[in-house]
Amino acid sequence: MAYQRVLLKLGGEALAGPGGYGIDPQQAKAVASKIGDVLRHGVEVAIVMGAGNLWRGADGLAHGMDRATADHMGMLATVMNSLALRDALERTSVTVRVHTAIEMRTIAEPYIRLRAINQLAKGYVVVVGAGTGNPYFTTDTAAALRAMEINADILIKATKVDGIYAEDPHLNPQAQRYEKLTYIEALNLRVGVIDSTAITLCMDNDLPILVIDLWEPHSLERAVLGEKIGSIITP
Repeated sequence: MAYQRVLLKLGGEALAGPGGYGIDPQQAKAVASKIGDVLRHGVEVAIVMGAGNLWRGADGLAHGMDRATADHMGMLATVMNSLALRDALERTSVTVRVHTAIEMRTIAEPYIRLRAINQLAKGYVVVVGAGTGNPYFTTDTAAALRAMEINADILIKATKVDGIYAEDPHLNPQAQRYEKLTYIEALNLRVGVIDSTAITLCMDNDLPILVIDLWEPHSLERAVLGEKIGSIITP
């Protein structure tokens, strides 16, 4: 394996239905299948979930909502997505533990770093919800933080595009695609696929970031096997 332990960042859209909203059990099942392909190689997988399919804080801010309130609502939405993904994975006989940065013991474990590492070593999938537990931080930043805490070999951001582009490829099909960037180059380009705080945190700790298209056939499996895929940000 190119990587023994990975932190997978999934946007909430990965679980959404055709309209891009809500939780579609069939989509959750498809995501679980892709994760299962990786687990069969003995790779340890931790996941941080986003919430874009259920709530976007920017929408609330646009209507005058308090930022902290909007962010806390987003954290709760990530927990809903985490539970949906756990259910889909468990139906494929994968052992899963859901941790949350905000305690809600009746439905998930409070996030404890050493407990998460121990569970990963046992072959469990650890899904972390509620971001960092603090407003003003995105789930990308939460993913970078958790990746460092669990000593992951790489942060994989699985999206709907096959890498990092100079412009939105959905708006400009001719946009330049980058196969490899340094952290400084990514920060200077203000890449939209992952936020600058997450990039800076990874830069300070020499953690590579790989951006792939989750829905490209076997993309996640190919990534952990070390095949050339997507766009990577490295020192």
